[in-house]
Amino acid sequence: MMTTTSHPLALTDAEKEIFDEQGFLVLRGRIPELLLARCRTAAQTWIDAAETAPADHPRAVDWHRAERGGRSRLFRVDYVHDKGGEAALELLGSPEILGVAESLAGPDFVPTYESLVFKGADDGAPVPWHQDAVHPRRHRIFNVGVYLDDSRSGEGALRVLPGSQRQAADICAIEQDAGWEPDGYVEVELSAGDVLVHDTMLVHGSPAVRGNHLRRTIYLEFRPAQQIIEEGPWDRTWIDARMRLVPLALSSHDAALAHSHPFSWNPSPELRPSPAPGREAELRIAHSVHTPGSYCSAGPPAAG
Repeated sequence: MMTTTSHPLALTDAEKEIFDEQGFLVLRGRIPELLLARCRTAAQTWIDAAETAPADHPRAVDWHRAERGGRSRLFRVDYVHDKGGEAALELLGSPEILGVAESLAGPDFVPTYESLVFKGADDGAPVPWHQDAVHPRRHRIFNVGVYLDDSRSGEGALRVLPGSQRQAADICAIEQDAGWEPDGYVEVELSAGDVLVHDTMLVHGSPAVRGNHLRRTIYLEFRPAQQIIEEGPWDRTWIDARMRLVPLALSSHDAALAHSHPFSWNPSPELRPSPAPGREAELRIAHSVHTPGSYCSAGPPAAG
């Protein structure tokens, strides 16, 4: 599972070992200030657009809400690359993100999901313990969480169970036996610009709070192409479409943000995607199926 890369923003061997052992890795100050500012502005634009759009908007399916405090609260925006502006693509194409992706998934990485997940001010609903996606663990599958705001103890900071990624967890037993304080749990405090990389099988969640501040996180999930080829749940056509996001993202990043160490992407020749037929169509490659996660409920939690 170990991969190597020579890019200056690649993870070190020690960082990869921490990730494999603990199931998560914190990268402090990973996102440059200019890119962070562009993402913060874009994220608020996506939220505002969702809040003011009519119910029959063609992208309404990408805006997730929950009934909380007697009213509908928006908490998630999916497929952020087509929600306006270039910031999401610039982030995906940044060496700060792709250095992580290549380090853990190899050069044939596939950007499989992208979303903005947030807790609005005074909307501190809990995110129950869960595992994002349970799989045979022959390959790494991981989320790169880019924090746009500070996440502090007492304000809904994420809690994780280090080492829990090694097998499917009995989430109901964790909730019933230990509540929010199972043995060994860690509360991860993060600042705007920090990145939290976590295995999709890491058990994580956050308790309910009151009086919390706005907390926004952009999540980018990556998988090796070989994992999808061997295990699904998508096919080669879908892989090709998803991998076409990478050259679009690299171009978007390089056009807007000069970097002393631009990322050079070198996928296997047989997996290098064909040219995009139309840019707008490439920005939202939807999912008809998902790798199931593990929850103690009939459905997924409110946010990741």
